[in-house]
Amino acid sequence: MSTTPPPQQHDIAVCEFAEQNLYTAVVSDALDQLGARNQAMREYIRPVYPQARMAGWARTITCSDLYHIPEDPYGIEIEAVDSLLPGEVAVVGTQNSIRNAPWGELLSTASKARGARGAVIDGLVRDVEKIRDLGFPVFATGIKPVDSMGRGLVTAYQVPVECGGVLVHPGDFVFSDFDGTVVIPKAMVPEVIALAHDKVTRENNSRDELMKGAYLRDVFKKYGVL
Repeated sequence: MSTTPPPQQHDIAVCEFAEQNLYTAVVSDALDQLGARNQAMREYIRPVYPQARMAGWARTITCSDLYHIPEDPYGIEIEAVDSLLPGEVAVVGTQNSIRNAPWGELLSTASKARGARGAVIDGLVRDVEKIRDLGFPVFATGIKPVDSMGRGLVTAYQVPVECGGVLVHPGDFVFSDFDGTVVIPKAMVPEVIALAHDKVTRENNSRDELMKGAYLRDVFKKYGVL
């Protein structure tokens, strides 16, 4: 684990620092400390394979249910994926749809090739074994093999979207691991990362002393973390 201070720039270094040094629980605690108490996505947003872990800047995508096949069923979806930049995470809001799987292997492949770090889907995904083999981190509500054509349509991207019960704006910082997904508003990123890193250090010290037999009450009094 790195002992260097966290970077402050809004760049890929922040993503790498978070993935290597932090975890979602301490990030959530830092957000709580600053009064941002609704930034953890709902419990049903889960990694599609256990090792999935990612941090990146949100590129938001929104889609709606559909009950006919439009003339151009994939147009805006293709634009959105092709617009992904290095260091970004695709954040897809579906308005809680379970009609289709708007994300799969080919979108994951295209996203990875663009330098994206992962995707969070408030909806279903497919091609999970291939996504796992690709090593592209994806978090979603479930798995279903059906295509989106005639069932759902991407209507816009880079607009605010609700995903997992959190309102996500373009450029917010998204961090996901096995515990879940948290969203740091972009203006709060440096302070939250610094607070989370400080808590990781104190938790490491607490863990070491507890393993040596110290009482929890004494360790908590010393380091102030649980």
